Amino acid sequence: QVQLVESGGGLVQPGGSLRLSCAASGTIFRSHVMGWYRQTPGKQRELVADINRGGSTNTAASVKDRFTISRDNAKNTVYLQMNSLKPEDTAVYYCNVAIYAPARRDYWGQGTQVTVSS
Repeated sequence: QVQLVESGGGLVQPGGSLRLSCAASGTIFRSHVMGWYRQTPGKQRELVADINRGGSTNTAASVKDRFTISRDNAKNTVYLQMNSLKPEDTAVYYCNVAIYAPARRDYWGQGTQVTVSS
C-alpha cells in the first residue's frame, strides 16, 4: 500500500504562483512514476505532469511553459511549481503514484483545490 499526502493548494490571483507537494509513504517499488493530475466538474481527470525516478518528465502542452515538476527521491516527494497561473488552471489537483510491478497500479492523494481568481 502507498499513502500520499498533498499540500500547497489555495487561492491565487491570475499571474501568481503556487507550489504543490506530495509525500509518499509505504511500499514503493523502484519501477514507478510520480505525477500530478487535475480535474474540474464534469470533466475527466487529466495528466498535468509526471516524473520517473531518473528525472525524465512528461508535461501537458497546456502548462509546459508555466509548470515544472520535480522530485526528491530520498524523501519520496514530488513537487509541482506552478507559475503564471490562469483562471483555467482552477481545478482539484491530485497526486498520483503509478507502480509497475509489472502491471500498473495507481495510488491517489486526496486532492487539493487550486483556485485562480481575482
